[in-house]
Amino acid sequence: MLLSNEQVKNLLLQSGQVNKETLATLEEFSKNARTPLQEAAIEKDAISDENLGILIANFLKYPFIYLAKTAIPENIFSIIPERIARKFKVVAFAKSEDGLMLAMVDPTNKELIDMIERKTRLKVVPYYATGRDVENTLQLYRKDLQQTFDDLLKREVGENVESEDAPIAKMVDLLITYAYRDKASDIHIEPEENDLLVRFRIDGILHDMLYLDKKLTDRIITRIKILSRLRTDEHLSAQDGKIRMMVDDDNLDLRVSIVPIAEGEKAVLRLLSSHFRASSLLDLGMKEDDFKKVNAAINKSFGMILSTGPTGSGKTTSIYSILKILNTREKNITTIEDPIEYRMKGVNQIQVNVKTNLTFANGLRSILRQDPNVIFVGEIRDDETAEIAVNAALTGHLVVSTLHTNDAATALPRLIDMKIEPFLVASTVNVIIGQRLVRRICESCKAQITVKREDMLRNIPVELLDKYFPKNDELIVAKGKGCKLCHQTGYLGRIGIFEVLEMTETIKKLISEKNDSDVISKEAIKEGMTTMQEDGVDKIAKGLTTIEEVLRVTMVEKV
Repeated sequence: MLLSNEQVKNLLLQSGQVNKETLATLEEFSKNARTPLQEAAIEKDAISDENLGILIANFLKYPFIYLAKTAIPENIFSIIPERIARKFKVVAFAKSEDGLMLAMVDPTNKELIDMIERKTRLKVVPYYATGRDVENTLQLYRKDLQQTFDDLLKREVGENVESEDAPIAKMVDLLITYAYRDKASDIHIEPEENDLLVRFRIDGILHDMLYLDKKLTDRIITRIKILSRLRTDEHLSAQDGKIRMMVDDDNLDLRVSIVPIAEGEKAVLRLLSSHFRASSLLDLGMKEDDFKKVNAAINKSFGMILSTGPTGSGKTTSIYSILKILNTREKNITTIEDPIEYRMKGVNQIQVNVKTNLTFANGLRSILRQDPNVIFVGEIRDDETAEIAVNAALTGHLVVSTLHTNDAATALPRLIDMKIEPFLVASTVNVIIGQRLVRRICESCKAQITVKREDMLRNIPVELLDKYFPKNDELIVAKGKGCKLCHQTGYLGRIGIFEVLEMTETIKKLISEKNDSDVISKEAIKEGMTTMQEDGVDKIAKGLTTIEEVLRVTMVEKV
């Protein structure tokens, strides 16, 4: 890090954005997690990456640039070779009469500036940018996967793809590396009638990435089986395995599933980075007011915090962000998960194993004998797990878990359906987070468009439209045009839309009286709860996402 922990500490104090009590917690976390104070401040939600970057830039007396909000012309970006950009974490983002504007993690590096000036014959104007921001922007160097594979095969085996010299090991490694750099969550390797199709799931959407000759299918699947220690002679039954490998200095875990289909064997690889860097809840898109409600629940020593939503709505990421805040040396945090998606230093993580009868319920019973302060139950799936979790919350433990329900209010009758008494639900649940993930508009190709007010009113209630948009016949919203960085989709990355249901006395009374979720939801809105739909409209107005995305995930019927 460019600044010492002491310098970062003084900056945070002088800015007034972090008080002494919070700073003491950050220092303790930084020491125990062996992470710089700068990273600890972001991970603990004390300050955003952008705001801390501004403080550091002002301290260093360099201008600040936040690349995530900057459109970078491709001809400017390509001035710096990829090898130099990755090694020194620098990005060329603009050019003017003053010279080449360079985003640098270390703008004080005079040797690097001199070298770039000699090579480019341009005067360099250094800007400070945060490490996270620069790393994300380096994705612009991505080369077309199809072209890369075609060149590799041509170079290694010529036109004969059936050749024994086909570099299968190199091809599989390349696939995984590309998926990791594209921030894909899954790789799908699917044999079709005439081809082998490779697809990546990026930002929740599957993209066709590569077509290979079908004759390579068996050898690629066999290579994956060898890496994941599966039977290579078994082709008619499903097999599950794991791969661990190094990619870009990161330990990457891959969950492998292979199943026989009509055209051969299909493999799906789920990428799980063990070097997980939890995003803060604010970075994930949670509003300041909602975060305060969650933070109040986190600071209680007992009760339940629930995250709800369908599969793929970001529940686990939110829970890990909460655990990151809770993870201090004086607390014993134990989890029971299926699977363990990310490894967390200082947290005792237990993997569910049905073969040894280590279920959520049995594991939870064992955890209670381990003297825990905080318990994370991967998912409350059945009555038995629900009963033990509620009892744990009643007996002085903070229980964090997920539930598959459509919104925050629906979680309450869901627990009652699991044979939990209404008064117990009312007295144990501290806060419920309902969430969805929407794709974020790519900043590199963002453009403003106008839409007719009457078209918006078909899908968005008039009171929300009036609250977040001016009362004009035409409204201005943002949309991505599509560029190399976002695979021509117009979207890059995802952001959450949230609703946070706080357990007030009125809500507790409604639960005890066995009111349904609609009544509870209406009361919560009356008391100030922002619904997911409203949070989505707010993010449309701020130019973070599109109308189509919010409608897609909030399941509002599109016209």
